[in-house]
Amino acid sequence: METIITQIRETLIASADENTRKQSEYFFKEQVTVYGVKSATVQKIAKDIFTEIKDKTKAEILDACENLWQSGYMEDSFVACVWSEKLGKKLEPADFETLERWIKNYVSNWASCDTLCNHTVGDFVMKYPEFIAKLKEFARSENRWVKRAAAVALIIPARKGLFQKEIFEIADILLMDSDDLVQKGYGWMLKAASQAHQQEVFEYVMSRKAVMPRTALRYAIEKMPEELRKQAMQK
Repeated sequence: METIITQIRETLIASADENTRKQSEYFFKEQVTVYGVKSATVQKIAKDIFTEIKDKTKAEILDACENLWQSGYMEDSFVACVWSEKLGKKLEPADFETLERWIKNYVSNWASCDTLCNHTVGDFVMKYPEFIAKLKEFARSENRWVKRAAAVALIIPARKGLFQKEIFEIADILLMDSDDLVQKGYGWMLKAASQAHQQEVFEYVMSRKAVMPRTALRYAIEKMPEELRKQAMQK
């Protein structure tokens, strides 16, 4: 697998350009380490090279993902996210420890957080709903990315109408968090939930709008009809 990791990095470096690198560094408030490769290109590289390793064991692929996460390069983390998502059906309850380690130790920006949690972690909790209890623990973390992970892991399940009760419970834990990226994370989760449960999300927002940060509120109601949005935004 070391040869594959080297191949990935050489391909990413060859695909990088200075303009993309500068744009990436400008786009993020936090400091990021990037080669300068467009996201669509990273996705294609990751998927193409996965065809060469798809017959490797789950442990070998997860170890390769760990190696990629450890580099600190955003594009490496995106490759790891593509590969772990493709492993989805093979992931078992014991593998949550690995996902948790990546979130707590390696995630350092919202893009890596969302790419990992929207797909790999979101799929995992749909398969093993008992791990939503871990997401509630995440929501109480001191780490902004772990807190954001608690919410964004439920975006895709929320769109499917799943876990409504648990989504509101996690939103309550994060409700008055002062971090704008946490606010945007749980606001996005509520917006996703509103696609299947619009009235319930509207009532949730209305009952808490006096204390809910405006950033989170705006995200939560974004997909609602104008009349409902106006009611929610009234002070």
